[in-house]
Amino acid sequence: MRLGYFAMPMHPLHRAWADTLEEDRQAVILADKLGFYDAFIGEHLTDRVENITNSMLFLASLIHSTSNIKLATGTTNLSYMHPTLIASNAAMFDHMAQGRFILGISPGNLRSDAEALGQLEEDRGQIFAEAIDVILQIWEREAPYCIDLPDNRFKVSTQQTQWLDLGIGYLGKPYQAPRPEIVGTVVAPFSKGVILMGQRDFHPLSANFLQSKWVGSHWANYSEGKKAVGQEAKVSDWRVARTIFVADDEATARSYGGEDARSPYRFYYNQMVTKFNKIGRLPLFKTSRDQPDEEVTLDFVLDTLVIKGTVDSVVDQILAMREETGDFGEIVYAGMDWVDPALAKRSMELMATEVMPRVNAAIGAK
Repeated sequence: MRLGYFAMPMHPLHRAWADTLEEDRQAVILADKLGFYDAFIGEHLTDRVENITNSMLFLASLIHSTSNIKLATGTTNLSYMHPTLIASNAAMFDHMAQGRFILGISPGNLRSDAEALGQLEEDRGQIFAEAIDVILQIWEREAPYCIDLPDNRFKVSTQQTQWLDLGIGYLGKPYQAPRPEIVGTVVAPFSKGVILMGQRDFHPLSANFLQSKWVGSHWANYSEGKKAVGQEAKVSDWRVARTIFVADDEATARSYGGEDARSPYRFYYNQMVTKFNKIGRLPLFKTSRDQPDEEVTLDFVLDTLVIKGTVDSVVDQILAMREETGDFGEIVYAGMDWVDPALAKRSMELMATEVMPRVNAAIGAK
């Protein structure tokens, strides 16, 4: 099982933007030094708490500060930008990173982002589907371009103005052939979108704020999609994100992992529960479909979604979670605000150097 990193990220409102951006950079640099396989970074335009506005731009600042870790958009919101721009920028990034690039994609779900861009009443899921079709066509075709897909609002042409002898009218191809790995974050239980991922050889990343009992539904649907196109799903292609804090002692794990009022884990899930409750998605945090809303308290969510403890405890919790979800190829460690930088760094260190070797030894022994 590989180890990955994911950050939305979330920071308290009082913190300076420049400081949090640098902190997020240092987290990825540390993950690289510790041998994490990849790092997914999210983006939002209009959220002061989740304050990275363009994940690809942010990750570009890490290309020469890291050596091995794959840099992944987590995600690029396809409905907010013309697919020609995304295809070209991603292809250039792939060359700059010499293949250390993963394109994470989603429609973009923050309504204030959509409003700011004049898209509040648009079907962003449909825009997303049309955009990825065009991106793949740009990467697959050669100049001059005349991409006019049925029922697709995006038309891409360079036929009238191309001058290929001088390089005009050409859209760049990625460094990786035929394209970078494409990953989609999956939130809802039994998501039908995962079936389409399987059919198109996109890879699923199950969200860290979904109860583990529902996560296995993603693998079932992904496998169904692969089977529909005559292929077999590979466990190595499935990532499962979890919220994890590893400490040297149980008291610190309980306090920093959620009990203390200053805990970054408490801050994170207070934001998530509040936001999701407002948009009617509180069921994501439930452990049964008929669980009353009033039971989904912040403490309940922290108790059921944060894996916290000493190395031995976290190893046991991850193995128990894997028994519930089924096997998967990568556990993705969710990054938090560094309220206490020493504890945050120590948790990542223990996760990489002690937890994962023991988890993999236990898996291999079965």
